[in-house]
Amino acid sequence: MDAAPTPPVTLVIFGATGDLTRRLLVPAIINLTRSRLVGDDLHILGIGIEPGDDEFLRGRLDQFLNHLSGEEPTVKDGAWESLRRRISYTSGDFTKDDIFVEIGKRLGPNANAAFYLAVPPSFFGTIVEKLAAHGLTDEKEGVFRRVAIEKPFGTDLASAQALNAQILAQIGESQVYRLDHFLGKETVQNLMTARFANMMIESLWNSRYIDHVQITAAEIVDVGSRGKFYDATGALRDMVPNHLFQLLAMIAMEPPNSFDAEAIRNEKSKVLKALRIYTPEEAKTHGVRGAYGAGPLNGAELPAYRDTKDVSPDSRTETYVALKLYADTWRWAGVPFYVRTGKALTARDTEIVITFQPVPFAQFRETEVTRRLPPNRLVIQVQPDEGLSMEISIKSPGLSVDTVPVSLDFRYADKFDIGKTTGYESLLYDLFIGDQTLFQRADGIEAGWAAVQPFLDIWAGDESVPDSYAPGSMGPGCADVLIERDGRRWHELGVLLHKNGK
Repeated sequence: MDAAPTPPVTLVIFGATGDLTRRLLVPAIINLTRSRLVGDDLHILGIGIEPGDDEFLRGRLDQFLNHLSGEEPTVKDGAWESLRRRISYTSGDFTKDDIFVEIGKRLGPNANAAFYLAVPPSFFGTIVEKLAAHGLTDEKEGVFRRVAIEKPFGTDLASAQALNAQILAQIGESQVYRLDHFLGKETVQNLMTARFANMMIESLWNSRYIDHVQITAAEIVDVGSRGKFYDATGALRDMVPNHLFQLLAMIAMEPPNSFDAEAIRNEKSKVLKALRIYTPEEAKTHGVRGAYGAGPLNGAELPAYRDTKDVSPDSRTETYVALKLYADTWRWAGVPFYVRTGKALTARDTEIVITFQPVPFAQFRETEVTRRLPPNRLVIQVQPDEGLSMEISIKSPGLSVDTVPVSLDFRYADKFDIGKTTGYESLLYDLFIGDQTLFQRADGIEAGWAAVQPFLDIWAGDESVPDSYAPGSMGPGCADVLIERDGRRWHELGVLLHKNGK
């Protein structure tokens, strides 16, 4: 069934002159316009601190899209020209009342509105309070008002709880859309379908058949010009309680009783609340961190992280983190979840690797097979080349019993014309129609922070610096020790990309 167009709505973007707006939000809305999922009744009101009028913002976006059109000819076309006329701009201080009075005048009392906070996290609570104080979040019959909030949502458990309390004192949970752009990826959304629409998969989805799970979000880029932000954040805060835990929740959740948003979010929250909270001693042995050193990367000499602009030379912030976690449920009892993320690694690769238990060796005891029979693996590639791969063993041709591993591969781009998307199309569409399935709920956010808080605490008191690793490598040696002491190995980064000739 084709998706229906969104209702009339004004998207009010706080931080409209920023990188997120021009690089992701506006191209996503152009794609939605081209697909006729939004129409002429969608309007964009940009809010920024820089002085200017409507043409100021339109011109800024023109410049960026002109740059993009050299790479993607269809970015700037009739869809953009149609949308361009419906973009307006007003400038002001997000902490002052004047801008909110002006927004109220432009919206009027009967317009649907979605307020998108593409601003630093320090503004989240203040903006929501100001919106509420000026009646801009008040809903009535036939009129909705929603608030979309980008990550990071808090910096630890206490700050996430405080921010949730501040926001939910002003508006209802049904009005809050906490974004994680990973959940806009086609493969991530297909996880539930792959599991629950295929009995041969779901019937094996438990501790009896699964040995362990690896979840990886590797980046080939370094910190670059984001030194000030990154040194105050680090890899764990930046990626684990949001991106990686959302992937973990979709892998480990129980089947919901429907595909209703709340039913799905209930099951995801249950998984996050079941993550084992480690003692300080346990945290020391279940998590490792690293920071990249100096060396060649992408044909250039990369300075060490601690020598990066706006990074303290005494920094103890990590650019790589790996954790061993457990979800204490019946389905996953005893199955470790290894999660890792880092910058300046060997490949850009976000993937989930499900490694199944080894087969019994009784029938192979008279052969050489027992020494080289690899386990079955299901590899779910989230980005950049979305797809699935099942690694199985078959008999090689010949008279002797010998096995070889083969992969059954599926790539979305081979089967479907998925076009050039940003990952925000489905998130914006769901924001406009009021579907919260792909958005995080307050209890899930707090449960994720609770699971990583022991690691934050022990590293805050640790005077040592993170282990160094070479740019373009798979990470620090301590990460290998973390998994190899359990008799397991990390899945090679980018291996599916190499198979597909990338």
